[in-house]
Amino acid sequence: MSQDQNNKSGSSITPSQPPSSTPAKAAAPPTKERTEAPAFENSLVSQIVSRFGDYKIKVAYIRPLRIKVNVDPTDIIEVATFIRDNLGFDHAESVTGTDYPKDNQIEVIYQLGSYSKDDIAAHILSLATRTNRDDARLPSLTNVYKSGEYHERETFEMLGVYFEGHPRNERFLLPEDWADLPPLRKEFRIRGR
Repeated sequence: MSQDQNNKSGSSITPSQPPSSTPAKAAAPPTKERTEAPAFENSLVSQIVSRFGDYKIKVAYIRPLRIKVNVDPTDIIEVATFIRDNLGFDHAESVTGTDYPKDNQIEVIYQLGSYSKDDIAAHILSLATRTNRDDARLPSLTNVYKSGEYHERETFEMLGVYFEGHPRNERFLLPEDWADLPPLRKEFRIRGR
């Protein structure tokens, strides 16, 4: 309780009783223990890395039921095809994007899942790549994951990432006469605010 709160309640702190800077029974902050990657998830990543090497695949994390790997845009179609054909991640559950203006990049992440393999049905493999935000272009994965078609369209519309080879890089959420910045770019501001 602060001194002001104590004074309001009728009690006061005197100089002979300085307030304690720590609670009597302070709980120790949780520590992040380094744990080994789960064996099953690690085996999936090992297959990708053994096929493409550390120079093409950068593993962001391996957690229970979750994996994230980063690839260069020039390699994303080849890596996605391998993941679909050899690991069984047969559809894109979603495609998301994040604007990083300080890095002058936009990251696009494909969250991949499986309907066909029970052993990975609960897993999500995030396949991520980045593009320059001044000329935001990436290869489309619609020929690998047809389910990503509308998600890529939304990313095109909301972040301004043009997907080369996409059948319909066009609006479907914003008004036809939209002439402002893509609304998920960090510098976008609603007019009048």
